[in-house]
Amino acid sequence: MTSVSEARELCFTPAHKLAEAIRNKQLSPVELMEATLKRIGEINPKLNAYLIVTEKEAMRAAREAEKVLHTGAKPGPLHGIPVSIKDLVLTRGIRTTQGSLVYKDFIPDKEGTMVQRLKAAGAIIIGKTNTPEFGLSCCTENKLTDTCRNPWNMERNSGGSSGGAAAGTAAGISPLAQGTDGGGSTRIPASWCGVFGLKASYGRVPKDVQPWGVSHVSCLDPMTRNVRDTALMLNVMAGPDGLDYTCIRTAPPDFLKAVDGKLGKLRIAWSPDLRYGVKVDPEVKSAVEAAARVFAGMGHEVEEAAPDTGEPFDLWDVLLAAQYDLYLDFALDKHADELMDYTRLALECARGLGGMEVARTWTQIERVRGIMRDFFEKYDLLLTPTTAVTAPPVGKRGRGRGRGFIDWDFIPFTSVFNLTGNPAASVPCGFSAEGLPVGLQIIGRFGDEVTVLQASAAFEEAQPWADKYPAVS
Repeated sequence: MTSVSEARELCFTPAHKLAEAIRNKQLSPVELMEATLKRIGEINPKLNAYLIVTEKEAMRAAREAEKVLHTGAKPGPLHGIPVSIKDLVLTRGIRTTQGSLVYKDFIPDKEGTMVQRLKAAGAIIIGKTNTPEFGLSCCTENKLTDTCRNPWNMERNSGGSSGGAAAGTAAGISPLAQGTDGGGSTRIPASWCGVFGLKASYGRVPKDVQPWGVSHVSCLDPMTRNVRDTALMLNVMAGPDGLDYTCIRTAPPDFLKAVDGKLGKLRIAWSPDLRYGVKVDPEVKSAVEAAARVFAGMGHEVEEAAPDTGEPFDLWDVLLAAQYDLYLDFALDKHADELMDYTRLALECARGLGGMEVARTWTQIERVRGIMRDFFEKYDLLLTPTTAVTAPPVGKRGRGRGRGFIDWDFIPFTSVFNLTGNPAASVPCGFSAEGLPVGLQIIGRFGDEVTVLQASAAFEEAQPWADKYPAVS
C-alpha cells in the first residue's frame, strides 16, 4: 500500500509517463488506482471536486486492466489511466446529476461516443466531477453540495463550468479530466486552477445527440496538467462518429505526433481586452503581455491586434437561453424552487424571446464568424487573457453585462470563440501576488488545433508550470 506522499507523487506524474510505465509492466494499474482513490479520499472533502466517486467500479476495472497486461493483448493508449468525467455527460450506470436537484437521482442507461472511446482506450472512470447547474455558470456552485473550491486558495472559486475537473486535476487527484466548453467552461477553470485546458474546433469531438439535437457551441474537451497529456487524450476523443451531424467529417491529425513537430515562424496577434472595453486586472494583463513577449523572443512576429467582432455577450445569452429552453422549460414550472438563480434567470430570459430576435441573433453570429475567418487569414494565432480576473472569492458575482445570468465581467474573452468554433487553449502563464494562477488564451484558426498545441508546448518549455503544486496538495 502506498503512503500519502507516494500517492501524491504518483498522481502528479504525467499520464503519458504513467501509460508507458504500465505498458512496460513497471507500474500496476491496481497500484495507480489505489493511489488515486487515496487522493480522492484525502482531498475531495476539502475541494468538493467530485460529486460521485465510483470506487468499487474503478477498482474492478483496474484489476481487469492488470489481467490484460499478462495476456499478451496490446493495451490501449490510456490503459489503466484514471479519468474523471464531468457530471453533465451521460455515463451508463453512473449517476449523472447535471449539477441539479432536478436530476439528483438520474442514472442513464446509455452513454455517448466520447465516453465509449475513452473506455475503449483503457481509461478507467473514477467519478463524476462537480459542475454548476446545467453548466450555466463560471463558478461551480449548485444545490447538491458545497462550492467547488480552488486548490490554490480554498476561499476562491475553482471556475466553471468544468470546475471540479480543473480543481481535481490541479490538486493531483487524477492526471486526466474531461470537461465541456460552451462559453469558456474548460478554459475558465483551467485558468483559475492553473492547468492546461483545450477547447478544440467545434465538431472535432463528437457530442451526445439528444432528442432536441446538439448544442451549436459546446465542445467536449481534455483537461490535464501538461500539453502532451492533452494531445494524448484528444487523440482518443477526436474524430467523426456518424451520430453527431455537426461533427467534422474528416479524420483528425495525430495530435501527439504533432506536439513533437517543429513550430515554424508564426504571425501572432495579441490583445489585452479584445477591444471590449472591459476592466482587466492589472496583474492578469501584465502576465499575458509578458507571455506575448516570450513568443516574440522565440522569433515570431507579434503585434497588438484584435478581430472587430464587437461584444458577443448578448448573442451568446440569446442563443444559449433558447437552446436550454428546448429541454428545461418544464423545470421552471415544476422545479423552480430547486433551481439555482442563474438557471431561473436563463429560462425566464428564454420565455421572453421571440422568433425574430433569435433569427437576428443567428444572422449576427454568422457575421462574427466571417470577421473571425478574415482575421485568421492574416494571423496564425491570437493571444488574450483567458479571464479578466484571477479566481474570485466564493460567492462573488460579476454580472454587469449581457442578460444578467452569466458573470461576463469576470470571463469576457472566451465565449466569442464558441460562437465562431475556433480552437482555443488556456495555458498557465504566471501567478498573481496572492499566488493565484493566471491563464493565457491561445486561439487558432478553425480546424488548426495542431498549431495551438505546438505553440502551447513551446510556451510550456519556455515557462514550465506543471512542477508547481497548489497548497491543498
